[in-house]
Amino acid sequence: MGESMSVQNMMRLMASKVDEAADSISDNEVDGFIGEILDAPRIFVIGAGRSGLVAKTFAMRLMHLGMKAYVVGETITPAMEKHDLIIAFSGSGATKMVAELCETARNIGGRIALVSSNRDSRIGKIADSVVVVESHRDQLPDDSADFGIGQITGDIHTSFAPLGTLFETTALVFADCTISAIMDLLHCEECDLKSRHANIE
Repeated sequence: MGESMSVQNMMRLMASKVDEAADSISDNEVDGFIGEILDAPRIFVIGAGRSGLVAKTFAMRLMHLGMKAYVVGETITPAMEKHDLIIAFSGSGATKMVAELCETARNIGGRIALVSSNRDSRIGKIADSVVVVESHRDQLPDDSADFGIGQITGDIHTSFAPLGTLFETTALVFADCTISAIMDLLHCEECDLKSRHANIE
């Protein structure tokens, strides 16, 4: 690969960044986030683009734990009600569509949990719980712009972890580890999750 960094070294660098992010997350943030999940009658997850894919993987694992979890925008997702929880995955904390839906959830009387790079963001300011999982996100020229703008224009690019990749990777690791922590709290075994795994795929 010549002068460029090898894929293996990029993986090691990414792992080191995830390790740094883990050191920066406070126990209080994690406890608050997990508390919101355990107290919620129903959980709705949302994110745009790749963050939306992370949100979907988290909703799947919550379902495997036996929780009532839904993905915002899916055809079978029910109406949100008072005291339900919406979990937003947004690096900027200001993605227009995600922010507007969180504000709607707040008006309904729902609770809001945010996984983000920006505590003092549009969503962060109305959230009941915020976990900052990565604080070095590449910034789009307009941080409130919709997700696709940066990818469409190609204005923001770095050879390592372009377009928020570091946030999305760290958020995915955080989400999976949160599931492991909840399993411990609820005394769940892997066989409990397997019983709810899709069997018609």
